[in-house]
Amino acid sequence: MTTHLAGQEHTRRRAPATADPRRREGIRTALDVSIKRRPAPESDTLSEVDAVLPQRLRRLLRASLTHWGHPGLVSDAELLLSELVTNALVHTDGPAVSVRVSTQDTHLKIEVNDFSPRDRLPRPAGPDAEHGRGLLIVGALAEEWGVKDDRTTVWCTLPLTEGPTELNSATPILPVLHEAALNLAAGPDAAGTARIQGEELLTLLNWSGRQVEALDVLSVLVQNAVQHGRVPGSVEQRVDVWFRVNEARVLTIDVTDPSREFPDFDQIGRGRLGRGLWVARHLGATITWFPNLHGKTVRATMQPGQVTL
Repeated sequence: MTTHLAGQEHTRRRAPATADPRRREGIRTALDVSIKRRPAPESDTLSEVDAVLPQRLRRLLRASLTHWGHPGLVSDAELLLSELVTNALVHTDGPAVSVRVSTQDTHLKIEVNDFSPRDRLPRPAGPDAEHGRGLLIVGALAEEWGVKDDRTTVWCTLPLTEGPTELNSATPILPVLHEAALNLAAGPDAAGTARIQGEELLTLLNWSGRQVEALDVLSVLVQNAVQHGRVPGSVEQRVDVWFRVNEARVLTIDVTDPSREFPDFDQIGRGRLGRGLWVARHLGATITWFPNLHGKTVRATMQPGQVTL
């Protein structure tokens, strides 16, 4: 699960001493890479190298957006980038894929150039189609999308969201080495299911920390999402969980629910209203939260240490 782009990635960022006209225009580049494709010889399928490109680019984008103070955009931006890159890899045969992600004023813009000119705007597949639904997702999730005049670059935008609301000091952002995800039904068994499956995932992630405490924290966050993250009128709701371990062996547990609100967060975290997040803090977790376009994410950050069996 370690990410490396050695020998494949060619950045196009200017040297620090060179004046960048984009910065004068108020544009900040979060990601700017061009990656040479490695097609499978005598095959219509993607090579193993090309197939993992969307995942690798998502990790780079996540680290950059978090560094620039836009963690609330990570989930949707990763999905949009993944769909556009996958569409380029599967449906075009250009020699490379170029990705640029930038922020300007109130928007994030994602651009993917596949170096394969098209005669018209690619159309999303219908809801019943078995293939080609990537652009349907882009059209539903992005604020705007289209094809540039060069006919090789598909772009989309997202509105910028606020940065995280912190209870304790933030952990420095480092590249992610390992990650794993859970998707749970927001029911009474969610916390127990998360604990059982989370134990296996923490072992696979090889996190050198206090795993029992981490599982306790996970249970608290999932239970909190089930009890307080529901949106009235929604029939079936899900709770998404992400485990990530960075280069410093720091573990983050992200639990996402559909509610964008977290009233009285500070008081809850200090045990004045409920005890769940207060318990998580006393188990060694730093708790933060931030909104995203489809709800909010509550994050627990835990430092490495001696493993508790």
